[in-house]
Amino acid sequence: MIFGLFGKKNGNRRIVEKQYATLTKAARHPYLYEALDVPDTVMGRFEMLSAMLILYFRRTRKSATSGQEIAQEIVDAFFEDVDHSIRELGVGDVGVPKRMKKFAGMFYGRLESYATALDAGDRAGLASALRRNIHPEAGEGAPAMGGLAAYLFTAEAAMADVGEDAIALGALDVAAPGPQEHTA
Repeated sequence: MIFGLFGKKNGNRRIVEKQYATLTKAARHPYLYEALDVPDTVMGRFEMLSAMLILYFRRTRKSATSGQEIAQEIVDAFFEDVDHSIRELGVGDVGVPKRMKKFAGMFYGRLESYATALDAGDRAGLASALRRNIHPEAGEGAPAMGGLAAYLFTAEAAMADVGEDAIALGALDVAAPGPQEHTA
């Protein structure tokens, strides 16, 4: 039993924490909320962290097994974070699984729709998906989200250039958004 303490999963803990912190910091970049029409709300932050995780997940799917394991542990950490947040909002133990199922469905639905647009190089399609997900109540009055879509394409391209050594160390950085996306 003591050998479990030294297993690979525990060895990844620092790497996972470091990479998750980097992804979270990227998702909280002020420019996203000040200039790219992401609402600075609990759901807006969920949307941006989901987008960062999706980009990271897409990057690591081409990695060696260790990179894919780290990516899965980061997604697990994300859902632990969501669980904790739900509980902090006062949802009782009985309601948490239902909410977690809803958030998991939202995350994996976004993964599928964003991946389809990213794979096709379809900025308008990505902007449309972002608009639906980030501003579901706004209807026709929702922001176009073209700047955010441009940023996600830029961030994904930058991640593609990161070497496997950075993935293995949890040192993949995320390109910061800036005015170049706002005008896209």
